[in-house]
Amino acid sequence: MIFSTRIVDIELARSHGLTDDEYNSILNLINRNPTITELGVFSAMWNEHCSYKSTKKWLRTLPTKGSKVICGPGENAGIIDIGDGDALVFKIESHNHPSYIDPFQGSATGVGGILRDIFTMGARPIATMNALSFGCKDKKKVTHLLSEVIKGIGSYGNSFGVPNLGGELRFDESYEGNCLVNVFAAGLVKSNKIFYSGATSTNLPVVYLGAKTGRDGIGGATMASSEFISEKEAERPAVQIGDPFMEKCLLEACLELMEAEAVISIQDMGAAGLTCSAVEMAGKGKLGMILDLDKVPTRESEMHAYEMMLSESQERMLMTLKPGKEKIARAIFKKWDLDFAIVGKTIKEDRFQVFHNSNLEVDLPLQALSTMSPEYDRKWRINQNHIQTPSIQKYNLQPLKCLTTLLSSPNYSSRKIIWEQFDHMVMASTVLPPGSNAGVVRIPETNKAIACSLDCTPRYCSQDPHLGGKQAVTEGFRNLIITGATPLAITNNLNFGNPEKTDVMGQIVGCIQGISEASIALDLPVVSGNVSLYNETDGIPILATPTIGTVGLIKSIDDLILIKARTTDYLYLIGDNPGHLGQSALLREVLGISGKKAGPAPEIEFSKELAAAKLINKLNAANKIFGGHDISDGGLILAIAEICILNNLGIKIDATESDICWLFGEDQGLYLLVCEEKNQIDLEQAARRLQIPCQKLGTFGEDLIEIGNDQITVSELRKIHETGLDHFF
Repeated sequence: MIFSTRIVDIELARSHGLTDDEYNSILNLINRNPTITELGVFSAMWNEHCSYKSTKKWLRTLPTKGSKVICGPGENAGIIDIGDGDALVFKIESHNHPSYIDPFQGSATGVGGILRDIFTMGARPIATMNALSFGCKDKKKVTHLLSEVIKGIGSYGNSFGVPNLGGELRFDESYEGNCLVNVFAAGLVKSNKIFYSGATSTNLPVVYLGAKTGRDGIGGATMASSEFISEKEAERPAVQIGDPFMEKCLLEACLELMEAEAVISIQDMGAAGLTCSAVEMAGKGKLGMILDLDKVPTRESEMHAYEMMLSESQERMLMTLKPGKEKIARAIFKKWDLDFAIVGKTIKEDRFQVFHNSNLEVDLPLQALSTMSPEYDRKWRINQNHIQTPSIQKYNLQPLKCLTTLLSSPNYSSRKIIWEQFDHMVMASTVLPPGSNAGVVRIPETNKAIACSLDCTPRYCSQDPHLGGKQAVTEGFRNLIITGATPLAITNNLNFGNPEKTDVMGQIVGCIQGISEASIALDLPVVSGNVSLYNETDGIPILATPTIGTVGLIKSIDDLILIKARTTDYLYLIGDNPGHLGQSALLREVLGISGKKAGPAPEIEFSKELAAAKLINKLNAANKIFGGHDISDGGLILAIAEICILNNLGIKIDATESDICWLFGEDQGLYLLVCEEKNQIDLEQAARRLQIPCQKLGTFGEDLIEIGNDQITVSELRKIHETGLDHFF
């Protein structure tokens, strides 16, 4: 782009992702044509990624308050009180479009971005997780994307030094042109040492910190706010380049500066870089800001104001400092070999002014950028699909063959080959490795721990968005309950296609309504989140994928429930008998039936969810449970197989071909509990008192897994399970 000769007109505005109406609103707002840099600033602040213009109306309906909530949505991350003067800071973010363009750097900088969101609040990161979705048709492309995304996540997280506790991985053809990379992070902070992003008064020095500004990632936020067109792939903007070692230095320098009581406000330079961080910082304080780009450290020569304002170079922060603390701050950042520059100040007037080469490149009303972005009430429609669950009688299914098919499929095989590339033991606080019911890290110098889980079942969400949204929250709730944790709050990453399409907007609305209903019923306020829209290529959208991150507190490590069993231990099914095959893994993976043809998603009854949770809590408190596992995708038999494989044990399950629905049904609210022989009666009596169905399934043995008349050794089943992803690596 030749900045000096470009005439700003409606065509250029369209190329920046602005609609004709939005461009006309800009003209009316400033009563003149914008400069090229001003157009870039408006495009950054008014795009979908930064303004949430299609979803603001619905996001406001989410429950965000609760007795444990310290900070809800609107800041860099959400914060909850976990007692003893400690607080947990957590959030989930997407880096979907960049990871499809450059999977290594896209995923790596996704990790870097979410970590900055955490330590910007004054917290030290203690854990990350990730939820990944890929296509399944083009094996060569999927292999490249998956392997590079895993390398990127591992490279950044391992080098920075934060444990990765696992997460989710799925494959579906809807993600063929749009892989999803959702990254979650959590950190610990003292509740009286939290930092926020809003500037508080006028004439504060605005300080640029961290790495130098380059041309990488220019227009990244705008790119993330539009769908892909495959033949224009070469025109996509450059992806950011990350440096985890510099980010580690940035973490330590920021925390040291905070300890020195020099910081008033702090904002990560993430999407839209210097533009968004400056506007949000001043806007939250209802102030204006002046920036002098001549003072911004750059690593490339002759950068234009447009490039400097929209660059998304990584490992950068913007702060306002207490006057008089500049010398202390500069010394700290010099010690950590990071750039430090005073680049502006806050002002009383509602202006955002940016100077470069002594020229005034931007002169705009700041509140118009911060709070007056467009808000759309888009048309929406939720398609009601009343198709019956298809009959399976004609298929003559054999239970063991169905199980081995599931366990060998990419969607349900072992993720060990991936998790081995992540360091989950760094910092020496990890309690449970990836592959457990939930990720668990100890709170340093205590016997308490944090549990976290990422969950979503996109095939449910696409068939019935409202029910799918409820289920995503509820599954996270169950994962924490069966870990021995008290679920406290959630964060969400709402991944959808083009919101201008009524069906896609219907998915968004339905899922948000379902998330809201479940959050209220289960007392899990939504304290942070991210919306990623336009995830489609050539008009083909992804499955609705509202990833839910759930966090909870384990009051004592002694209360931890593991996926654990021994020979002679008894296995119990807690909850109603399963039997619902609609939208199940069996139909999709074994019979190839998916979408609307796969019937309705399973229903959720919150009263039963809460009753089962109460039972497990009581049994666990009384030390009557030896181990446990939730039942989700793949149903009862897949959960049993996972217990057997993890513990190298066999079991006999009395079943016939007519029990396929019972074995593979995905009814909600069900758990498997393992207990010693001496605790059987206590377990059964506790279930009866709470009127919860409880069924003894069998006793664990040495090696053989028997399902009806079929049998297989645990070693054979493990081999099948552990090789399902081999052809991707």
